[in-house]
Amino acid sequence: MSDVMLMGRLGRLLEAAEAASPVEAVQSVARELGEAFGATEVSFLVADLSGRALVRLAHVPLAEDADPGDTQPLEPNQRQAGAERATVLPLDGGPGEQAVRTQAVQVVAPDGAEDGPTAGMWTLLAPITERGEVIGVLELLLPSEPDEDTRSAAGQLAHFMGFVVIANRRHTDLFEWGQRSRPSSLSAEIQQRLLPASRTCEAGAFTLAAWLEPASDIAGDSFDYSLARDELHLSVTDAMGHGVGAALTASLSVGALRGARRRGVSLLDQVAAANAALVEHSDKHGADDYVTGVAGRLDLETGALELVNAGHVPPYLARKGRVEAVDLPPDLPVGLFADTGYRSTRLDLEPGDRLVIVTDGMLDRNAAGLDLTEVIGETSALHPREAARYMADRVLAATGHNLKDDATILLLDWFGEHGRARTTVSGADLDRASARLS
Repeated sequence: MSDVMLMGRLGRLLEAAEAASPVEAVQSVARELGEAFGATEVSFLVADLSGRALVRLAHVPLAEDADPGDTQPLEPNQRQAGAERATVLPLDGGPGEQAVRTQAVQVVAPDGAEDGPTAGMWTLLAPITERGEVIGVLELLLPSEPDEDTRSAAGQLAHFMGFVVIANRRHTDLFEWGQRSRPSSLSAEIQQRLLPASRTCEAGAFTLAAWLEPASDIAGDSFDYSLARDELHLSVTDAMGHGVGAALTASLSVGALRGARRRGVSLLDQVAAANAALVEHSDKHGADDYVTGVAGRLDLETGALELVNAGHVPPYLARKGRVEAVDLPPDLPVGLFADTGYRSTRLDLEPGDRLVIVTDGMLDRNAAGLDLTEVIGETSALHPREAARYMADRVLAATGHNLKDDATILLLDWFGEHGRARTTVSGADLDRASARLS
């Protein structure tokens, strides 16, 4: 597909997206893509919130005079709400996971054993990604093997579909419903709303990814980040307690940190503002809430990272094959005393460094045999997005999938040279992507 043809197709895709309602926009764009590539079937697979599956969304309306008994029964991996159906496809090392992991288009040859309408069809899987954040996968069934130009065009148009999803999910719960393969409690709902819209951010000088593995009874963990022109702000916080109370305490602390950050005050003043907000709330309502956390501000020009430790687990630094805890003296948690003073510590990052901030759920007492520094070392070749999931899987396995506390991980890879461009045309820097699974 030539550049001129690609631009023309993008125009038609944009028209299709804008003409449809937010609920139908992705489906409308998918139809246009199917026509562009001569596909017999097109599917949008959204990334599950668990990080361990893709979910195929489908609209299966019933005819007005249809008998509900005539509908196809749901498979064990399917669920339905009205006319919307979601099919969960676990990441099992197959082509879907390879597309997500490597951020490269995958092509699957026909299986000679197949029969029916898909017999003899080639499958193309293109990752839908925006700045390293995996939104999903575009799946096309094609009658013949796609050439290199077709693969490249599919990758770029899948990237465009990512923007369609981002724009339209603000107006509907459809995508959120599709991503939730497990029930969500009220405290989990509050917790999810606290997290940034994107869990991953790639820029020229860094890659950041964060992950929150919730306990069975939500325990108030949260993370946040914001990129300014020459600064990166980040934080990981852990509110005392469990359930709705912890989620509300987390809301107060994250809101205070964000509000102070948006006023442009210093990092120390941001933490002081959060402390004042929690103390005032406790005084008015007779509560005894507090929050531990690590907050940071990275100077993108120099790599100088300012860190504040409010009674939290110290971060880890992976540098030149060694993983060590950062010497970060702790001050009191946020919300205990109005007159608490906070200190900042400077850490000068070097190209190739990886900073890892966790909550104490990653040090669960039931995972005492898990050497976190060793696990961090094992992830050195993985993109932070995959590294975070790997670390969460390891702590889950060590605790028998029975976390007593939320486990949160934030990883920051530092490359330096602020202002340089990423080497990408479809949402991800392939030089930073994880290697293909063997």
